Amino acid sequence: MPPKAKVTKEQIISAGLDIVRAGRPEALNARAVAASLGCSTQPVFSNYASMEALQKDVLAAAEGAFQAHLAAAMADPAYPPYKAMGMGYVDFARREPALYRWLFMRDRTGECPEAGQVGDAGAVRLLMEKAGLTEEAAGRLHLEMWIFVHGLGAMAATGYAPIDMSEASDMLTDIYQGLLARHREAGGHG
Repeated sequence: MPPKAKVTKEQIISAGLDIVRAGRPEALNARAVAASLGCSTQPVFSNYASMEALQKDVLAAAEGAFQAHLAAAMADPAYPPYKAMGMGYVDFARREPALYRWLFMRDRTGECPEAGQVGDAGAVRLLMEKAGLTEEAAGRLHLEMWIFVHGLGAMAATGYAPIDMSEASDMLTDIYQGLLARHREAGGHG
Protein backbone atom coordinates (compact mmCIF):
# COMPACT_ATOMS: atom_id res chain seq x y z
CA MET A 1 0.00 0.00 0.00
CA PRO A 2 1.49 3.38 -0.99
CA PRO A 3 2.16 5.87 1.82
CA LYS A 4 -0.45 8.55 2.39
CA ALA A 5 0.37 11.89 0.84
CA LYS A 6 1.36 14.37 3.50
CA VAL A 7 -0.74 17.53 3.69
CA THR A 8 1.58 20.50 4.18
CA LYS A 9 0.97 23.67 6.12
CA GLU A 10 1.24 25.58 2.82
CA GLN A 11 -1.54 23.47 1.31
CA ILE A 12 -3.71 24.12 4.35
CA ILE A 13 -3.11 27.87 4.11
CA SER A 14 -3.81 27.81 0.37
CA ALA A 15 -7.08 25.95 0.94
CA GLY A 16 -8.02 28.48 3.63
CA LEU A 17 -7.27 31.32 1.23
CA ASP A 18 -9.49 29.68 -1.38
CA ILE A 19 -12.34 29.52 1.15
CA VAL A 20 -11.97 33.24 1.85
CA ARG A 21 -11.69 34.00 -1.89
CA ALA A 22 -15.00 32.20 -2.35
CA GLY A 23 -16.49 34.89 -0.12
CA ARG A 24 -16.84 32.70 2.95
CA PRO A 25 -14.32 33.86 5.60
CA GLU A 26 -16.80 32.86 8.31
CA ALA A 27 -16.53 29.26 7.00
CA LEU A 28 -12.77 29.13 7.57
CA ASN A 29 -12.60 26.13 9.88
CA ALA A 30 -10.90 22.74 10.03
CA ARG A 31 -13.80 20.87 8.46
CA ALA A 32 -14.02 23.24 5.46
CA VAL A 33 -10.25 23.21 4.90
CA ALA A 34 -10.16 19.40 5.14
CA ALA A 35 -13.05 19.09 2.69
CA SER A 36 -11.25 21.43 0.28
CA LEU A 37 -8.12 19.27 0.52
CA GLY A 38 -10.02 15.98 0.32
CA CYS A 39 -8.66 14.74 3.64
CA SER A 40 -9.72 14.34 7.25
CA THR A 41 -9.36 17.14 9.78
CA GLN A 42 -6.36 15.34 11.32
CA PRO A 43 -3.72 17.08 9.10
CA VAL A 44 -5.25 20.46 9.93
CA PHE A 45 -5.10 19.78 13.65
CA SER A 46 -1.59 18.32 13.32
CA ASN A 47 -0.41 21.63 11.89
CA TYR A 48 -2.55 24.00 13.95
CA ALA A 49 -3.30 23.95 17.65
CA SER A 50 -6.20 26.36 17.16
CA MET A 51 -8.41 27.84 14.48
CA GLU A 52 -7.16 31.29 15.52
CA ALA A 53 -3.63 30.26 14.49
CA LEU A 54 -4.88 28.99 11.12
CA GLN A 55 -6.92 32.14 10.56
CA LYS A 56 -3.89 34.27 11.44
CA ASP A 57 -1.76 32.44 8.84
CA VAL A 58 -4.49 32.71 6.20
CA LEU A 59 -4.85 36.43 6.96
CA ALA A 60 -1.05 36.79 6.57
CA ALA A 61 -1.28 34.98 3.22
CA ALA A 62 -4.07 37.33 2.10
CA GLU A 63 -1.92 40.30 3.15
CA GLY A 64 0.96 38.76 1.18
CA ALA A 65 -1.25 38.46 -1.90
CA PHE A 66 -2.22 42.12 -1.51
CA GLN A 67 1.41 43.24 -1.05
CA ALA A 68 2.50 41.24 -4.11
CA HIS A 69 -0.29 42.83 -6.17
CA LEU A 70 0.72 46.28 -4.93
CA ALA A 71 4.41 45.65 -5.67
CA ALA A 72 3.55 44.53 -9.22
CA ALA A 73 1.43 47.66 -9.72
CA MET A 74 4.26 49.87 -8.48
CA ALA A 75 6.78 48.14 -10.77
CA ASP A 76 4.61 48.90 -13.80
CA PRO A 77 5.87 52.12 -15.42
CA ALA A 78 2.33 53.05 -16.54
CA TYR A 79 1.94 55.31 -13.48
CA PRO A 80 4.23 57.26 -11.19
CA PRO A 81 4.95 55.26 -7.99
CA TYR A 82 2.55 57.12 -5.70
CA LYS A 83 -0.35 56.88 -8.14
CA ALA A 84 0.54 53.24 -8.81
CA MET A 85 -0.12 52.49 -5.11
CA GLY A 86 -3.66 53.81 -5.40
CA MET A 87 -4.28 52.12 -8.72
CA GLY A 88 -2.96 48.83 -7.34
CA TYR A 89 -5.23 49.11 -4.30
CA VAL A 90 -8.34 49.69 -6.42
CA ASP A 91 -7.34 46.98 -8.89
CA PHE A 92 -6.87 44.49 -6.04
CA ALA A 93 -10.39 45.31 -4.81
CA ARG A 94 -11.74 44.64 -8.32
CA ARG A 95 -9.82 41.40 -8.85
CA GLU A 96 -9.96 39.99 -5.31
CA PRO A 97 -13.17 41.39 -3.80
CA ALA A 98 -13.50 38.77 -1.07
CA LEU A 99 -9.87 39.13 0.04
CA TYR A 100 -10.20 42.92 -0.11
CA ARG A 101 -13.30 42.85 2.10
CA TRP A 102 -11.59 40.50 4.56
CA LEU A 103 -8.43 42.60 4.71
CA PHE A 104 -9.86 46.10 4.66
CA MET A 105 -13.54 45.95 5.59
CA ARG A 106 -13.49 43.81 8.73
CA ASP A 107 -13.78 45.07 12.29
CA ARG A 108 -10.35 46.51 13.11
CA THR A 109 -11.14 47.46 16.71
CA GLY A 110 -8.07 47.01 18.86
CA GLU A 111 -5.63 46.86 15.97
CA CYS A 112 -2.75 49.29 15.69
CA PRO A 113 -3.98 52.30 13.63
CA GLU A 114 -1.09 51.86 11.17
CA ALA A 115 -1.98 48.24 10.44
CA GLY A 116 -3.03 47.77 6.85
CA GLN A 117 -2.51 51.35 5.70
CA VAL A 118 -1.09 51.56 2.21
CA GLY A 119 2.51 52.65 2.06
CA ASP A 120 2.52 54.80 5.22
CA ALA A 121 6.05 56.04 5.91
CA GLY A 122 7.24 55.20 2.40
CA ALA A 123 4.30 57.02 0.84
CA VAL A 124 4.86 60.06 3.05
CA ARG A 125 8.57 60.14 2.14
CA LEU A 126 7.66 59.79 -1.54
CA LEU A 127 5.26 62.74 -1.30
CA MET A 128 7.85 64.81 0.55
CA GLU A 129 10.46 64.11 -2.15
CA LYS A 130 8.32 64.32 -5.28
CA ALA A 131 5.83 67.01 -4.26
CA GLY A 132 8.10 69.02 -2.01
CA LEU A 133 5.76 68.83 0.99
CA THR A 134 6.60 68.97 4.66
CA GLU A 135 6.21 65.73 6.57
CA GLU A 136 3.00 66.96 8.19
CA ALA A 137 1.45 68.06 4.88
CA ALA A 138 2.55 64.87 3.12
CA GLY A 139 1.04 62.76 5.92
CA ARG A 140 -2.25 64.63 5.73
CA LEU A 141 -2.39 64.43 1.92
CA HIS A 142 -1.66 60.70 2.05
CA LEU A 143 -4.41 60.12 4.61
CA GLU A 144 -6.92 62.04 2.47
CA MET A 145 -5.87 60.16 -0.68
CA TRP A 146 -6.01 56.83 1.13
CA ILE A 147 -9.55 57.55 2.32
CA PHE A 148 -10.61 58.32 -1.26
CA VAL A 149 -8.83 55.27 -2.70
CA HIS A 150 -10.35 53.06 0.00
CA GLY A 151 -13.78 54.37 -0.99
CA LEU A 152 -13.17 53.41 -4.62
CA GLY A 153 -11.93 50.00 -3.51
CA ALA A 154 -14.94 49.44 -1.26
CA MET A 155 -17.31 50.35 -4.09
CA ALA A 156 -15.53 47.93 -6.42
CA ALA A 157 -15.32 45.09 -3.87
CA THR A 158 -18.97 45.29 -2.88
CA GLY A 159 -20.35 45.67 -6.39
CA TYR A 160 -21.82 49.04 -5.45
CA ALA A 161 -20.35 50.63 -8.55
CA PRO A 162 -18.32 49.18 -11.39
CA ILE A 163 -14.92 50.84 -11.35
CA ASP A 164 -13.33 51.38 -14.74
CA MET A 165 -9.57 51.65 -14.21
CA SER A 166 -9.19 54.45 -16.74
CA GLU A 167 -11.87 56.41 -14.91
CA ALA A 168 -10.22 55.59 -11.57
CA SER A 169 -6.94 56.93 -12.92
CA ASP A 170 -8.58 60.21 -13.91
CA MET A 171 -10.28 60.50 -10.52
CA LEU A 172 -7.05 59.86 -8.63
CA THR A 173 -5.28 62.51 -10.68
CA ASP A 174 -8.06 65.04 -10.03
CA ILE A 175 -8.17 64.38 -6.29
CA TYR A 176 -4.38 64.37 -5.95
CA GLN A 177 -3.93 67.62 -7.86
CA GLY A 178 -6.67 69.32 -5.85
CA LEU A 179 -5.28 68.17 -2.51
CA LEU A 180 -1.72 69.01 -3.51
CA ALA A 181 -2.74 72.54 -4.54
CA ARG A 182 -4.60 73.01 -1.24
CA HIS A 183 -1.64 71.80 0.84
CA ARG A 184 0.80 73.97 -1.06
CA GLU A 185 -1.53 76.98 -0.67
CA ALA A 186 -1.67 76.34 3.07
CA GLY A 187 2.12 76.50 3.23
CA GLY A 188 2.76 72.79 3.51
CA HIS A 189 5.71 72.76 1.13
CA GLY A 190 9.28 72.42 2.27
